[in-house]
Amino acid sequence: MKTTIKHLFTTILVLSLSNSFAQAIKGRVTTSENTPLESANAVINGTTISTTTDKNGDFNIDTQGKLPVTILIQYVGYKTEKLVLTAIPSSPLSIILTEDNKLAEVVISSRRRIEKAQNVPIPISVVSGKQAEQAGAFNVNRIKELIPSVQLYSSNPRNTGINIRSLGSPFGLTNDGIDPGVGFYVDGVYYARPAATTLDFVDISQIEVLRGPQGTLFGKNTTAGAFNITTRKPSFTPSANFEVSYGNYSFLQAKASVTGALSKKIAARLSFSGTQRNGLIKNVATEKSTNTLNNQGIKGQLLYTPSANTNILLSADITTQRPDGYAQVIAGVAPTKRAAYRQFNQIIADLGYTLPSTNAFDRKIDHDTPWRSNQDLGGASLNIDTKIGQGTLTSTTAWRFWNWDPSNDRDFTGLQVLAKSQNPTRQTQFTQEVRYAGQIASKISAVGGIFFIDQTSHTTGTEESGSAQWRFSQSTTSSKWATPGLFEGYGIYTDASIHSTSAAVFGQLDWEITEKLHVLPGLRYNYDRKDADYNRTTYGGLQTTDPELIALKKLVYSDQSFAKNTDATDFSGNLTISFKPTDRVNTYATYAKSYKPVGVNVAGLPTVNGQPALDLAVIKPEKVNHFEIGAKTTPFNNTIFNITFFNTDISDYQTNVQAAELGVNRGYLANADKVRVRGAEVDFSITLNSHFNINGAATYTDGKYIKFTNAPLPLEETGASVAYKDVSGSSLPGVSKWAGSLGGEYTTDAKFFGNLGKFFIALDSYSRSEFSSSPSASKYLVVPGYAIFNGRLGFRVSDGLSAHIWGRNLLNKDYFEQLLPAGGNAGHYAGVLGDQRTYGITLKYLL
Repeated sequence: MKTTIKHLFTTILVLSLSNSFAQAIKGRVTTSENTPLESANAVINGTTISTTTDKNGDFNIDTQGKLPVTILIQYVGYKTEKLVLTAIPSSPLSIILTEDNKLAEVVISSRRRIEKAQNVPIPISVVSGKQAEQAGAFNVNRIKELIPSVQLYSSNPRNTGINIRSLGSPFGLTNDGIDPGVGFYVDGVYYARPAATTLDFVDISQIEVLRGPQGTLFGKNTTAGAFNITTRKPSFTPSANFEVSYGNYSFLQAKASVTGALSKKIAARLSFSGTQRNGLIKNVATEKSTNTLNNQGIKGQLLYTPSANTNILLSADITTQRPDGYAQVIAGVAPTKRAAYRQFNQIIADLGYTLPSTNAFDRKIDHDTPWRSNQDLGGASLNIDTKIGQGTLTSTTAWRFWNWDPSNDRDFTGLQVLAKSQNPTRQTQFTQEVRYAGQIASKISAVGGIFFIDQTSHTTGTEESGSAQWRFSQSTTSSKWATPGLFEGYGIYTDASIHSTSAAVFGQLDWEITEKLHVLPGLRYNYDRKDADYNRTTYGGLQTTDPELIALKKLVYSDQSFAKNTDATDFSGNLTISFKPTDRVNTYATYAKSYKPVGVNVAGLPTVNGQPALDLAVIKPEKVNHFEIGAKTTPFNNTIFNITFFNTDISDYQTNVQAAELGVNRGYLANADKVRVRGAEVDFSITLNSHFNINGAATYTDGKYIKFTNAPLPLEETGASVAYKDVSGSSLPGVSKWAGSLGGEYTTDAKFFGNLGKFFIALDSYSRSEFSSSPSASKYLVVPGYAIFNGRLGFRVSDGLSAHIWGRNLLNKDYFEQLLPAGGNAGHYAGVLGDQRTYGITLKYLL
């Protein structure tokens, strides 16, 4: 990474000399008392171009060749100022806003236009790039600490699920055969693989998290919500920033970005992010630490403005991850319904093995199979925006890839049970979206478009037994199980692929019946097709003609092959009524009918009498009925308070089942008859005075299986005389009834190395109550509730050197993020550990 940084900084120094083609408008925003307004919004009307003022009230907004332009200056509680400019002013503008309320408010672009978040009748949380950086939230897993309605579970990048309100991805190990219910968009490009959420952000401008179904606003259907992430765009005004962080466990993170004009109509931006850290878990067998960080990402953008009404943005990026991780630590042992000789503690006693520790938070393992979680993710996109009439026509064309190269120790011990467990995958996708957003009549605005995605995922996997496999798989008292070499080297080769296509037409209207009453209907028509091929063949082990020994081998692994294809169409939509009785209150009610497409199993099927259960090869689509009411309010000057109540009913809920059979890699998919999730959310922000501000959010979620009669057995019931269990009325996995975040910051004017800026001290907290970590509730797989606290203290400026020290998990809380059974369900289960206390210092320089 050091060599990469050196070359990057050289490039940055060259590019930062580009300043002769700037087409920027400068200005200062103040109150009538000549007090500078920090974080006021400056927006070029009719575009998505915007910026905010610095501590001195100054702004610098790039026109991108557009003249004449109308600039809107917005600050909550102040009257919006409108400036019409036909030429670039020779001196900075001076804008005075008339005061009413002093609380700053963010603007968003999720509805494909710039608007205030408080005016949008959608529950939405916004995290600015600056806020994410200061909080150390350099990926989605840390964003969940700022937005408690978001949950992310990851035992490795492939096995990652991102949920909003506990819906989106089935809890557990990832299956390529289903679509995520939470859309993940970066600069308008849909990322189909949830692994993208584990990578570092690169030059983020803003993160918008929309909650609830959003299929009429976005190209890909989303039943639970969407992440709308925007990165910083090229600017004709040259600038650069450099950031480096150092911390314990040899944490090193470097970020850099440079932008400037290449000609009068072309601007460029180059951004880099790199993160390294030593491991947080000790492997006592190798005397090395594991679960390291080793991520690098780079993104380049070219902006071409052929006319005042058209922007063309070409982007390319690549991110690599090369950690020694993600190892899990044995967290406990559950007694099962199997015979005494098949219990985990008896098995390891017979093999003369002892765990390195029975306390997971000793953070010790002795795994004998190396952990490898290598991935490459990247692509290119072409975005064209052109103003037509009172709106903008947008075309987004993108190609992306994801390469996954893993190695796992699925038995979580130092024994050679599973000597190999690795399923490399190559995924590619092509997407095309064409969308129009704008005013189509005096009182009607609209968003409408078409979307297409074609993606292929191909897995070539290997799973192989070791010398201890016979004892873990032994299911009879026959002495032949101990036949030397019977299972050693015995395994399966897997060749699995899925090709899926999806096409949609979608749209939403915003009809202004009166100034206070709006009606927003939306519709979507979708077509989905999936073609899956699965083939696995056994190999190795003792070569024998003894039918009894062959039968024992087949109890562990057997050949399996099937091919399935399916397609489906669906109409969905929503209706929202928004009523704004006063300037301080915006209420809304929404009904949405949504769905998640049909799914196919491509990770192996459980067997019945030695044959694959082909009735599980295809699973039904989810059908979603969603109700929501909410209010966004500004009850007092300097205060925002929002509240939402929601109820979501799902038929044929797609869930993931961890099978006891070793050959069913990553579990298999099934449908639960009916699921219900209901709850309430509150978020608020208070500016007490010019020095103090407080923000917080809380969510109550009640998620239940209303009807699920053929659920898998929980871990402790493995080996029971029945194969399924009725878990109707029990809690959904991954659902905490309560979750919340609370933070505050104190700032004051100060000077640092001759630079005027602000001294700040901040404390953030995140907490959640206990939750089930198993599709069928197990008393052994319940993650206890926890709370963590993060803090930072330092000095920041708009230009020049900023510095702060930071600490995460300040109280060094021991907590699990997830619990999961080992392959084969022998009774032992492992935990994904939350990080212990980390701390460090960040230096940032802005040019």
